[in-house]
Order: sequence, then structure tokens, then C-alpha cells
Amino acid sequence: MENVVLVIHLILALSLIGAVLLQRSEGGGLGIGGGGGATGSRPAATAMGKFTWLLAIGFVCTSIALTIIAADNSAGASVIDRLGDAPAAEQQDTPGLGDDLLPPGVTDAPLAPTGN
Repeated sequence: MENVVLVIHLILALSLIGAVLLQRSEGGGLGIGGGGGATGSRPAATAMGKFTWLLAIGFVCTSIALTIIAADNSAGASVIDRLGDAPAAEQQDTPGLGDDLLPPGVTDAPLAPTGN
């Protein structure tokens, strides 16, 4: 189910990109220019604009569906939950502060040289 929704989502995303790129530019950034006219600043709705809205609504719906599916799949699979089920590690004797600073084998060697 998740793969089907994901494929539909990707098709909608690519179609939405194509529909936006195919639309006629109104010219001027941030609404500057565009020949507002006496009818108002909003242009008449075209078939391409309606199709873009339809694709956008479908994209948002599939996004929400994928989020719900992912949440259902990961329910009860928290990392913290898995850590609580793990067996406890064996506790070892912790050496004193000075013992772990010495290189290995130093404590085994005699402190004073033996006489000849």
C-alpha cells in the first residue's frame, strides 16, 4: 500500500512541476506590473490553473497519507523501547583512578630492581 501511494505521490510531484512550468508568466516579480487593468488584480481562472490546483490538492493528500502510513508502521518501534528490552551488560569491577592511567603490564613488573 505504501509503495502505491508513494508512486502516485511522485507522479503528482512531477506533474505539478510540469504544470507550473507550463503556465504563462504574469511578468514582474512580486506582483509589480502585469497590467492590472480595471477588472482587478486577480486574473481569470484558466484550465491550466485549475489543473494545477487539482494536482496540488492531490499532492497534499498523498503527503498526509504517507505520513499516516509511516506513523502506523513505526508505532511501538521506538529506539528507547528497544533499549529497555536489551539485556543488561555485565558490570565489571571499575579500577581505581590511578590503575587505568598506567600502561598494561606495569603493575605486574617488580617495583625495585632485583640485586645481582
